[in-house]
Amino acid sequence: MNKTVFERGKAGNIRIHVLPTTRFKTFAVSLYAGIPLHEDTVTTTALTPFVLRRGTASYPETIQFREQLEHLYGAGFGFDVYKRGNYQIVQFRMDTINDEFVSSDDSLLRKTFSFLGEAVTKPITENGAFRESYVSSERETVRKKLEAIINDKIRYAAERCMEEMFQNDPYRLHPLGQRKDLDQITAKSLYAAFQQWLQQANLDLYVVGDTTLAEVQELVELHFNWGRSAIPEYVPAQSHLTGDDVRVVEEVLDVNQGKLNMGLSIPVTYGDDRYAAALVYNGILGSYPHSKLFINVREKESLAYYAASRFDGHKGIVSIQSGIEIANYNKALEIIKAQLASLREGQISELEMSQTKAMIRNSLLEMQDSAFDLIAYDFNRVLSGRERPAEELLRQIEAITPEDVVSVANSVKLDTIYFLTGKKGV
Repeated sequence: MNKTVFERGKAGNIRIHVLPTTRFKTFAVSLYAGIPLHEDTVTTTALTPFVLRRGTASYPETIQFREQLEHLYGAGFGFDVYKRGNYQIVQFRMDTINDEFVSSDDSLLRKTFSFLGEAVTKPITENGAFRESYVSSERETVRKKLEAIINDKIRYAAERCMEEMFQNDPYRLHPLGQRKDLDQITAKSLYAAFQQWLQQANLDLYVVGDTTLAEVQELVELHFNWGRSAIPEYVPAQSHLTGDDVRVVEEVLDVNQGKLNMGLSIPVTYGDDRYAAALVYNGILGSYPHSKLFINVREKESLAYYAASRFDGHKGIVSIQSGIEIANYNKALEIIKAQLASLREGQISELEMSQTKAMIRNSLLEMQDSAFDLIAYDFNRVLSGRERPAEELLRQIEAITPEDVVSVANSVKLDTIYFLTGKKGV
């Protein structure tokens, strides 16, 4: 029963994706809830899962909530809040041991769905709102997480670069929301936002384990049936940056090490035919220890404590991050730009190509050993509308030529340079 592709279905106006397999000793369950990034909802959406984890109608006290997980043989429950393209995604995860390996009177998968369904749809309420003490406590949790970004200057510089690059685009918003909004959120207003979120979110439920699509559909009908009226669809988004001039932003804070970040637009996203070539381009540029940024900026010139690049295939962005001595700004910027130019000019060695392909191949193969990695990879299909099995992507990667990489390199455009410095002037 070891299937290699997810089986698809629907129930309760939720999209369902099941990979029946006996390869893993656990059931991996993920529920993705995504809505468009928007100033008015980003903070309430971010705060909601923090409150939901505190208690449900059946387990109103947080200690009861956690004890119930112990009754499921130490099942794992967690969530993440992040953005993909112009969507804010809340992902709930549960990891429950397969019944075959324990003595249980009832199906642990059934119990898992009962717990997750209640955690997401039936929170503890008081007077028609969330419990005030939980909302007050979790507001501070989110506030501290947002403040932690400011204290982590590497993360802060990365966020600020994106804010400057996307001033008029929802992508500028942080998925954990905005500190200025937190104090305005009440138990009542958050509960109203939560109910609207449940109705409007794109919902995708994934299960990997020893089960069937029919069984999962039945469990969804039993435990996630709250009368949703529709199944929204994701709409892929690109950066659509049109400015011709490179924007240079300098910010002065109390730092000893400068952070030089660069935002580049790339007209390639996950659903595009050139996606594989963009992955190889980014790998040669700055994703790995053999990449141009690491070798030439950090190792040869000793200009950076770190230098790397990241490709966001759901938005069409390449971002470059580096930590440098403040006095080295001009020289570091010149050498980073030289690496971009070298790719445009086709200065790509056979070793760079082979090592990059090997790193991407290893990552795709390692993914097969993790149920949640398989789920995360397949979710790209939902977000992009493009079916791209890992085996297909592997073949595409192997077929990429230096000319393909150069074609991508010549479509990349530098949009924003952000420098976090500790003194005025560079």
